[in-house]
Amino acid sequence: MVGFITFEGGDGTGKSTQIRLLEAYLTEHGKNCVTTREPGGTWLGELLRPVLLQPGNRNISSPTELFLYLADRAQHVHEVISPAIARGQIVLCDRYTDSTLAYQGYGRGIDLQLLVRLNEIATGALKPDITFLLDCPVEIGLLRIAGRQASVPEHRGKDRFEDEKVQFHEKVRQGFLDLARAEPERFCVIGASGSAQEAFAAVKNVVDHRFGIK
Repeated sequence: MVGFITFEGGDGTGKSTQIRLLEAYLTEHGKNCVTTREPGGTWLGELLRPVLLQPGNRNISSPTELFLYLADRAQHVHEVISPAIARGQIVLCDRYTDSTLAYQGYGRGIDLQLLVRLNEIATGALKPDITFLLDCPVEIGLLRIAGRQASVPEHRGKDRFEDEKVQFHEKVRQGFLDLARAEPERFCVIGASGSAQEAFAAVKNVVDHRFGIK
């Protein structure tokens, strides 16, 4: 039974859009969904989110950044994810443990095996049933972010990660792809270079098969 689905990917790959589309699709087919995100999803997560993402907070060290994400995740699993799964709901989560491996591991250079162990402690070893990795070249993702800012004048601007150098984003993308190759039974890599509807068609095919939707 599928109860926990995560969406991963670099900045500008369209994760949030795909989650909204999937939530609507599953609800239409009678599924009870809980949609959430990291950082965020709980009272603690919403307090930590601006600390972690606001571009002005550049002096946060890599270990501090890591432990704030782990604190957010531990509370998130305890307060939102595990209870929803226990109730028989489908949890759709925007980012989870793989983001820590990609961003803090591949991007920041923190030891991957250490991160795996810390993630296990924070989550009680809870793993997703399906992880959709939205993948596109870094240049496309960054152009989308720039276009979003230009088209929405009141947009908050780039966050701490969106404002990183291209080389950082390349490391993160490679990290996600390495993780997907290591766990092909869990990961579904979705090409995100085209339109949101094209990407969602690929997501829907996987979901239809796993849930028996016709």
